Amino acid sequence: MGLVHGVYDAKAEGFVPGGASLHNCMSGHGPDAGTFDKASNSGDTSKPAKVGDTMAFMFETRTLLKPTQFALETEQLQANYYTCWQGLTKHFNPKQR
Repeated sequence: MGLVHGVYDAKAEGFVPGGASLHNCMSGHGPDAGTFDKASNSGDTSKPAKVGDTMAFMFETRTLLKPTQFALETEQLQANYYTCWQGLTKHFNPKQR
C-alpha cells in the first residue's frame, strides 16, 4: 500500500504521502482501530463516501514475500505497526437486523 498525495482513509493518522506498507499474504492488514470505529458508527451507510484529492495505490500478490535482512534491520522499519489494531472492538450483533 502506498500514498502518493492526500490522505489514506483506512489510516488517516500516521500514513503520510510517500509512506508505504507491505503485508505478506495471510497477514493482518486493514483500517486502524480509530478508522474502523468511525466508519462503524458513521450513521447513514446508504450512500457511498468519496475521498477526494488523494492518490493511493495497492499491489497484491499471493506469493510469500521474504524481506531481506537489511529491510528487517533498517531504522525505517515501523516495529510497532501492529499496535494500530489494538483496541479494535466488535460491532457485529447477530440479533440486530
